[in-house]
Parts: sequence; C-alpha cells; structure tokens
Amino acid sequence: MRYVEHDTVVKRMTSRLTINMVFKFFFLLTTLFALLALGILFYRIISQGAGYITPEFFQNYGSRFPEKAGIKAALVGSIWLMVVVAPVSLILGVGTAIYLEEYAKKNRWNDFIRMNISNLAGVPSVVFGLLGLTIFVRALALGNSVLAAGFTMSLLILPVIIVASQEAIRSVPSEVREASYGMGATKWQTIIKIVLPSAIPGVLTGAILALSRAVGETAPLVVIGVPVIIHFLPDGPLSQFTALPMQIYEWAKRPQVDFQYVAAAGILVLMIFLLFMNAIAVFIRNKFQKRY
Repeated sequence: MRYVEHDTVVKRMTSRLTINMVFKFFFLLTTLFALLALGILFYRIISQGAGYITPEFFQNYGSRFPEKAGIKAALVGSIWLMVVVAPVSLILGVGTAIYLEEYAKKNRWNDFIRMNISNLAGVPSVVFGLLGLTIFVRALALGNSVLAAGFTMSLLILPVIIVASQEAIRSVPSEVREASYGMGATKWQTIIKIVLPSAIPGVLTGAILALSRAVGETAPLVVIGVPVIIHFLPDGPLSQFTALPMQIYEWAKRPQVDFQYVAAAGILVLMIFLLFMNAIAVFIRNKFQKRY
C-alpha cells in the first residue's frame, strides 16, 4: 500500500515538473521573440535614420525636401507640451489618489468612482481627443494651442497616474501611520511627512509610464487639430505648435523613400527624448527609495 502511494506521489511530482518545464520553455520563447522583434525594430530605425541626425536636422523646420527637413519646431513643441502635462497630471492625479485613499469613505459611491477611474485607463486615446476638442478647443476657445493639447493629454494619462498612486499609497504600512498619530501628528502632517515620501517611488513609476505614453501619442493631437508642420516656435502656452509624433506621422505617410528615413531619424530623437525623461524620473525615484 505504501509503495502504491509512493508511486502515485512520484508520478504527480514528475507530471508537475514536466508541466513546469514546458511553460518555462514557452515563456522563454515568447521573451526571445519579443526581444528579437525589438532588436529588428531598433536596427531598422538606427540604420535608416542615423544618417539624418545632423546639427542641421535640429535647426531646420519642416520642408517639402527631405534633405532640408528638420525637427526644431516639433522638439520645442513637445517640450512645451510636457511642461503643461507633467505638473497638471501629477498634481491632479496624486491629489485624487490621496483623497480616495485617505479621506473618502468606504461606500458604494466611492467604490463606483474607483472602478470607473480604473476603466478609464483602457479607453482609446481618440476618445480623449474628442473630449479635448469639445471642452478645451471649442467650449473654452483655446484652439489648437499648447494649453489645449496639454489639458487633453493630461486627461488621457490621469487614470494611470491615479491608479498607480493609489496602489503606492495603499502599500504604505498602517503601522507607520499609527506611529505618526501616536507622536501627535495630524492626518495632513502624516500624509505629507510620512505617507507621500514612502509612496513616491511607486507614484513615479506610474508617472514615468503615463508621461511616456503622452509624449508618443498622436491620435488626440490629430483630433484637436494640431498642425503637422509649422515654421515658427511656440512663444507661450496659448501659442500654436506641433509635436514630435505629429511631425513623424507627416513624414511617414509621404510616398518618397527619403522621407521614410527622415521619419526614422525623428523616431530616434523621440526615443532619446523619452529615455532622457525616464532617466530623470528613475533618478528621483531611486533617491527617495534610498532615503526612505
């Protein structure tokens, strides 16, 4: 009887180990396939666009001729866009997360709000473009300015920042809060001095992903009427502008082969811009992780 039970246990263990090896091999293949596709994409972009990365490329504006085309207006416009999007989305997103986690009562209405915020993270970006067109471009008469585009992009990434901030705040141990209250701190002092500093790494992780999405989005900008090519630099938040994704979109849809290479150069600049933003955010996150 004992031998039968032992054989049964051995067979089950063997079966589990076999299944584990199969899935491990499958996940390894999917990872390698994704890395291969990413490597091919990087190779094509670098091989096609590296030759167009010259000082003139950063000094010229859009042109009908690929050899004279530049990215100056689009790059400055994207920087202006992030100057609006980053503070607006972070202040509103983190503030909303603090209210929902620290102040809002646990009832059905607030649960309904939390559920809908999570659902908004999966809404297509073109829907936010239509919302921005209705509210900011037409109702508030901001036109296709930096401010209108910045507010639209902020709406797009707000759900991601709110959800990430909620998870980061929720992960702070309750014992830390209780210790702060025991020392005589008020609720607001506990949030500012204890909870937020501890949650900043998680908040910034969500913000990095959200802002990266905002930099690379094209659909909302197309919907609100941002031009693809301009020959001047924005001089304020109410000025007309263009952005890197719009410029790349314009070059990529042209039939000339040389413009495809110019578009690849624009993609390289966009990737470097994203890496620079992410590096700053990661540096800040790691600094707070070491401190707390």
